Amino acid sequence: MVPDLNGIARGKILPDDKFLLGLKTQGMRLPEAIFVQTVTGDYPANEDVTDPATIDVYLVPDPKTIRVVPWYQEPTAQVICDTVYADNSPVQISPRHVLRQVLALYEERGWRPIVAPELEFFLVKINEDPDYPLEPPMGRSGRPETGRQAYGIDAVNEFDPIFEEVYDFCDAMELDVDTLSHEAGAAQIEINFDHGDALELADQVLLFKRTVREAALRHKVYATFMAKPMQFEPGSAMHLHQSVVDRETGKNLFAHEDGSDTPLFLSFIAGLQKFVPAAMPLFAPNVNSYRRLDPKSDAPINVHWGRDNRTTGFRVPVSHPEARRVENRIAGADANPYLMIAGSLACGYLGMVQGLEPSSPVTGSAKRLAFTLPRHLYDSLNKFSSSRPLRSVFGEKFMDAVWFVKLAEYDAYQRVISSWERENLLLNV
Repeated sequence: MVPDLNGIARGKILPDDKFLLGLKTQGMRLPEAIFVQTVTGDYPANEDVTDPATIDVYLVPDPKTIRVVPWYQEPTAQVICDTVYADNSPVQISPRHVLRQVLALYEERGWRPIVAPELEFFLVKINEDPDYPLEPPMGRSGRPETGRQAYGIDAVNEFDPIFEEVYDFCDAMELDVDTLSHEAGAAQIEINFDHGDALELADQVLLFKRTVREAALRHKVYATFMAKPMQFEPGSAMHLHQSVVDRETGKNLFAHEDGSDTPLFLSFIAGLQKFVPAAMPLFAPNVNSYRRLDPKSDAPINVHWGRDNRTTGFRVPVSHPEARRVENRIAGADANPYLMIAGSLACGYLGMVQGLEPSSPVTGSAKRLAFTLPRHLYDSLNKFSSSRPLRSVFGEKFMDAVWFVKLAEYDAYQRVISSWERENLLLNV
């Protein structure tokens, strides 16, 4: 498997003997163009960041990612791959390489980021007609959930057969999932991952999304990671807890021994504040993503930060010095985990190396303050493409690839006439 720009797993299925032969002969290849494939399966008409001959790239399996596929009856393994060209140079627009590139910047300074994602998703009734709104599924009681049951134990128990299978699958694959809880939406669930290495956690999120979809389908239910799948329900987020430790000692560089914040920590927050709005295509990559950023919902609308304040874009939980961290609450569940983690760490890195200072922490609700995040994908892409600091971290080729792919998706969306337009404009204007 290779994750593309949208976080979709691309790849090949083959017998184990052919896989082993391919390791020796560079026989495992995919077209370079998979990295500029849109979410609709199309390709940008004017992209020029891949070879016009649609050359092949070579798959290099990462041995640390080999895991069983627990839902297959025949013994089957899955492995996530890096990609290289014929001269063994990395494919710069591969999301896994993009994250590795950011981690290398930390390594050069003797730093190591530690992350812990939190991923929300909805279970929904199988929807065969995309024009028809989604609905919550039937639980064990035989009734769909209608009210919001945040942290409700009995509400989660409605779907015990699905989640028992999810946990069994995760155990078999050694995915480090931790807490499961019911979120505010009808049949909306959150899973937390234990903290650890950024690349390993991105791999785990990729595999977890496949796992939940599979477990749900086995019970005739959809699991969706859309940022805003239903009109009257909250959106789904992918929050990211982040800290930075010394590579040699493992000491958390975000807090002094007395518990006070270090200048490095404050600069990391300042970097998030300054650069996240420009990096929004990595946190809110789809046209639907921006529907989640609603002042009336739990999602943030600006880049303020606060201590134990869930209304801000960046929250500092109460913790001991060794666990000092900041939670980026802006990304949607639809984000590519590799690019979301790379984007957040890159923004924090820029703040640290530039010695930036954050604004004062917000007390009370940050929702009373101005909406300063981009409101739609096109605005977001323009800010992203014109950001020189982000280009210095990610490189021209990757920045251009995101621009071309996401602009093509936006253009495709703009050609669609919605039911709202037909209902309210057809006979009234």
